[in-house]
Order: sequence, then structure tokens, then C-alpha cells
Amino acid sequence: MSEMTEIVDNLENRISKLLHKYELMKQSNEALQKELTSVRTEYGKLEEDLQSSRDQIQTLKAANAMLGSTDHKRETKLKINSLIREIDQCIVQLSE
Repeated sequence: MSEMTEIVDNLENRISKLLHKYELMKQSNEALQKELTSVRTEYGKLEEDLQSSRDQIQTLKAANAMLGSTDHKRETKLKINSLIREIDQCIVQLSE
């Protein structure tokens, strides 16, 4: 009978250790989930900053070309033509 008691005690001890490990893993998982959320938020902000910087570069290129630089003249002409088309479409819509 004492052998049976030892087996039960051993099983209880193992189960207790497993439950403790489970709780540690659960806490670790929660911490990692929070970190992942934080990293995703930061990534989104960085993506917005990058897009803003790209837009600003395009604006600066256009302004530079308008001031007489020949480096980005073609891009500026295309942008101006695109803006003229948009204005023409607005005029058509307003005249209807």
C-alpha cells in the first residue's frame, strides 16, 4: 500500500510542477501578446511616417523643378498635367 501512496504522491508532485509550468507559459504568452501589440502599433506609426516622408520628398522635388532645376522636370510636368486633368474634371462636374 505504501508503494501506491508513493506513486500517487509522485503523480501529484508532477501535476503540480506541470501546472506551475503552465502558469509560467501562460504569463509569458500574455507578455508576448502585449509586446506584439505594441510592436504592431509602432510599425503602423513608422509606416505612416515613411509615407509622409515620401510625400514630402515628392513635393520638394516638384518645388525644386519649378524653381528651375532640371533633375525632376519630367516628373513635375506629369504631376502638373495630372492636376490640370483633375481641375478640368471638376469644372465639367460643376458645369453640369
